Amino acid sequence: MIHKANWEQLTNELNAAGATLIAVSKTKPATDIMELYQLGQRHFGENYVQELVDKQAVLPSDIHWHFIGHLQSNKIKYIAPFVHLIHAVDSTKLLQEISKQAAKNNRTIDVLLQMYIADEDTKFGMEEAEIFGLLEHVAAQPEQFANIRICGLMGMASNTDNEAQIRSEFARLNNFFQHLAETTFFAKPYFALKSIGMSADYKLALAEGGNMVRVGSMLFGSR
Repeated sequence: MIHKANWEQLTNELNAAGATLIAVSKTKPATDIMELYQLGQRHFGENYVQELVDKQAVLPSDIHWHFIGHLQSNKIKYIAPFVHLIHAVDSTKLLQEISKQAAKNNRTIDVLLQMYIADEDTKFGMEEAEIFGLLEHVAAQPEQFANIRICGLMGMASNTDNEAQIRSEFARLNNFFQHLAETTFFAKPYFALKSIGMSADYKLALAEGGNMVRVGSMLFGSR
């Protein structure tokens, strides 16, 4: 059962802010996804490769599928033919494999670099220095990355009720994004996405410059 009123509220809020809603549909059946699809939702996010592959096979072809979970290199080949955006790239090796699998499918795959902003050991992502290192590698060996486009950053805030801390973490990502956007390497119109914010903190994310939010429980209920 989806929450239509929440979807309408979120859609209106995000449209006003120029942000995109990613409906996080992990563990939810295709019938629930179809309910939101029929309302007009087109961007859906999944955390598990097999679940994404299974759903993509039975749902409308104009859905934009976002992979938002921690991605293993050996699983990329299964989603490379159709994935719209990979949110959580956290290593040069992973980026290299995405480009390799994209080339096999005659595609260019859009990706986001996952930045570590939370005060939690359980979260994935790269520190600023690691991101600079990755970008140096891309610049030095562009042929290895010819089939990817780095379109922005993704981050997950700490799981806390401290709104000041969450805002600070989102602001850190936004500031780093702005720094990258001013460099020659990223002076490109497609470097535009900041994927931050979920059901509990999306308003804070919007306030700190986020333009893509990943919302699950508000739309689909608890898992």
